[in-house]
Amino acid sequence: MPRIVVSVSNDLVTDQRVRKVCQTLFDNGYDIYLIGRKLPDSLTMDRPYKVHRMNLFFRKKVWFYAELNIRLFFKLLFTKKDILLANDLDTLLPNYIISKIFRKKLVYDSHEFFTEIPELIHRPQVQNVWLNIEKYIFPKLKNVITVNHKIASIYHEKYNVPVHIIRNISPKIEKRNIDSDKKNQMANGKKILILQGSGINRDRGVEEAVTMMQHVDIAVLIIIGSGEVIPDLKKFCKEKKLENKVKFIGKLPYPELIEYTQMADLGLSLDKGTNLNYEYSLPNKIFDYIQCNVPLMVSNRRLVAEIVKQHQIGFVFYDHNPIEMAKLVNNALTDEIQYEKWKKNLQEIASIYTWENESKKLLDIYQNLK
Repeated sequence: MPRIVVSVSNDLVTDQRVRKVCQTLFDNGYDIYLIGRKLPDSLTMDRPYKVHRMNLFFRKKVWFYAELNIRLFFKLLFTKKDILLANDLDTLLPNYIISKIFRKKLVYDSHEFFTEIPELIHRPQVQNVWLNIEKYIFPKLKNVITVNHKIASIYHEKYNVPVHIIRNISPKIEKRNIDSDKKNQMANGKKILILQGSGINRDRGVEEAVTMMQHVDIAVLIIIGSGEVIPDLKKFCKEKKLENKVKFIGKLPYPELIEYTQMADLGLSLDKGTNLNYEYSLPNKIFDYIQCNVPLMVSNRRLVAEIVKQHQIGFVFYDHNPIEMAKLVNNALTDEIQYEKWKKNLQEIASIYTWENESKKLLDIYQNLK
């Protein structure tokens, strides 16, 4: 079977989309070679296919992206490849050049609306650099994938290129017996709110969630993942004496993450509509919550709210006011009749939203590359 060289700009461990794609292709006979980064705090990895993690000198801004693209170009240049898979715009340029030099098929998987991410919208000069790269390469692409129908329609309208949709849906999760001792130790008999994510940054609603806990006494908040706001939030919790109400857990391997998620009583997705990338996002955690039978509390971002409303599996809120958010949480966790309806609906849709179903489309794409 062909060798697929997969390029990613992150440290690989917490990128669930890349993990699912690589595992599915590997299980179906493809030879996978995954290239990413290694950071000082990167977790160890155990994958059945070959992985290469680059130690980059620069970690931020223009120097990081310049080094990443140069290093990635030379790595691809001297690596055996039949198909190139570029994940997100920051790995596309070297993959595109190599695909032209060696006349290899190129797949571009856009995990988000990259040119509208918050790190770029307030830096127009940097944003224009990425837009120019996208405008030059995108119209020439033949195999494009993205995460939802809204981003797909934007790209199709903009560049007149067909775009496949592979959503960030979780694999089917078998129900496990919850470790009651571990749960009690973590929550002391209270309900558990969970907020998970690999990029817990500003405008993700986490600051309001932590502040909200000053007005929530029936639950604790578990935050799993890493991001730029975490250090300040830890200081805030110490100042406000919230250490017993808010627990910070770092990056975890997926099986451990899911163990925590299955203990939760309410799953949070709180992104603000400050940029188009967040507005049109459909995060992994939404489907993790569904698979773990955890009702959802979500902000009014279009695609996330659409799923919650359509299936009646939780509630949507419209105002990031911590006091109002606290009222909604307290009501949700004490209204037993409504809560059980959400749980019942989650059980009914869990068999629909599975990676096992979604991955059939993925295999069809790779069997018919252009």
